Amino acid sequence: MLSWTLSDVARITGGLLTGSAPVHRVVTDSREAGEGDLFVAIVGERHDGHDFAADVLAAGASALVEHRRLPAGGQGVEVRDTLEALRLLAKARRGEVDVPTVAVTGSTGKTSTKDLARVTLGAGTHASERSLNNEIGVPLTMLGVPDDATALVVEVGSRNRGDIALLAPIVEPDVAVITAVGRAHLETFGDESGVLEAKWELVDALAPEGVAVLPVEDDRLVSRRSGPLVTFGERADADVAALDVSVDDTGRAAFRLVHAGRSFDVHLPVAGLHQARNAAAAVAAAIAVGRDAEEAVAALAGAAGSPWRMEVHRGRYTVVNDAYNANPDSTTAALETVAAMPGRHIAVLGEMLELGDSAAAGHLEVGEVARRLGFANVIVVGSDPGILAGAGPVGRAVSDADEALTVLRRVLRDDDVVLVKASRGVGLETLAAKLAEESAP
Repeated sequence: MLSWTLSDVARITGGLLTGSAPVHRVVTDSREAGEGDLFVAIVGERHDGHDFAADVLAAGASALVEHRRLPAGGQGVEVRDTLEALRLLAKARRGEVDVPTVAVTGSTGKTSTKDLARVTLGAGTHASERSLNNEIGVPLTMLGVPDDATALVVEVGSRNRGDIALLAPIVEPDVAVITAVGRAHLETFGDESGVLEAKWELVDALAPEGVAVLPVEDDRLVSRRSGPLVTFGERADADVAALDVSVDDTGRAAFRLVHAGRSFDVHLPVAGLHQARNAAAAVAAAIAVGRDAEEAVAALAGAAGSPWRMEVHRGRYTVVNDAYNANPDSTTAALETVAAMPGRHIAVLGEMLELGDSAAAGHLEVGEVARRLGFANVIVVGSDPGILAGAGPVGRAVSDADEALTVLRRVLRDDDVVLVKASRGVGLETLAAKLAEESAP
């Protein structure tokens, strides 16, 4: 909890102070504002936080950070740029927090690795409950660090070159994890080399003694690192290797984790074949900050995943809700996991956004993967972005989630396994929730 005053906020941000109040929590979402909060009015693509100033004051917020004149009777700090003010506040909080700090980025697996590292780093580790990895989420994660935290894990995302470089000084990581370099946000990065350069900004932010945690299979990354390094992956030559990976009837991964000649049997409580790699990365991060490997592996038993990421709901049929986001690599991983689960397999897919010129090839590829894996039905919601050409005769298009639900009610049988996955903008999480509800015994 923060122990600041409004005058501290003015000093940190260089803003104009009006009034006085204690500051214990910072929020940017007006719906979350409550008694005593400091509300920072961010101007976003869709909403302007200044429009909700009266609402947050009515909800009990004690003060505001704005770049317009404060409302009559309001108190707070007036600044030139509220987003920059948020970063300055977060950096000030980082200066108060002296704990091992792990930053995680990558094209896929960021949030899951963050969730797993939260437990491998030990009790008292702070990490965001949700995927807070952008220019607003990273500062909020830092501002939410409790005084008694023993370690910190921060997820850092990027959609453009320079995004991570801007956020890294807020995090000041001791360990930088790159989970993977793949086909995500190619609309802005252009190709995988552009993705790699953007993700490498996190490694560049390390102090000379900082440790990079990198996938052993990606020589582009490993060969580039000249400083301290811990590798992970599904090859035996990784410093932390996940070997003999399989999934049980609910899609949860089981594997051998090998480090420094020692082998541990692991049964993860979260679903996904790919979670074995994420777990290896999380254990590698723990080792990099000096945690005991055996204790880090044992802690994996207490891991929990974030919402809408390989959530498995069992009933008359099984629903796998992986609707938070999608790109060709993560969709392939989800399809492979579901295909390894017993039963007849159905995929409900939607568009994978922000793929740029590779969109057609990426959508064709996931359709081909579903057909190769033997999916009985591939239902594409909305305008087909190219999935059906790969899926062949098992594919069909529907106009929206409501029509998808109607079709699924006709085709689903007891003991089927249905995967729901698309980019977040498609909004298939409501369909997955409805299917899970209807499947419940």
